Amino acid sequence: MPNGSLNSWLHPDSDTLAHTNTLSLEQRLHIAVDISDALDYLHNHCQPSIIHCDLKPSNILLSENMSARVGDFGISKILPDSASTTQQNSTSTSRIRGTIGYVAPEYGEGSPVSTQGDVYSLGILLLEMFTGKSPTDELFSDSLDLHKFSQNALPERIWEMVGR
Repeated sequence: MPNGSLNSWLHPDSDTLAHTNTLSLEQRLHIAVDISDALDYLHNHCQPSIIHCDLKPSNILLSENMSARVGDFGISKILPDSASTTQQNSTSTSRIRGTIGYVAPEYGEGSPVSTQGDVYSLGILLLEMFTGKSPTDELFSDSLDLHKFSQNALPERIWEMVGR
């Protein structure tokens, strides 16, 4: 894709001039809508439904006009229409699907992949898009994570957070 991945825009290399590789608030909103639309399509309009399992900035590609495309379906899971509730409610001991920082916490407890896991990853991705902080940033340790960091900014420091 002509504009690379969202990751390169959110976290440019030190060699890249920041002012030439910065997303406006409007661009971030449009990208967020594109990603949300793509997940809605995968979860609710594909037959059978598809769970991405690895939604993160490096898997979001940006076209020439900066519209977003969800890519890298390497670990995605297709939910058959005939999936039984037993299968959906069972636990799994297989490896966790996803990337640390973006993967839903319940996957670590053996829960099966689900559309809710993608929605969790989307939430982390949106927080990253609007704060500029990666969920694995060294700032986050002990009980502080990206969610709590963002929540602590509400409502007094919200524009400070997104005004980057």
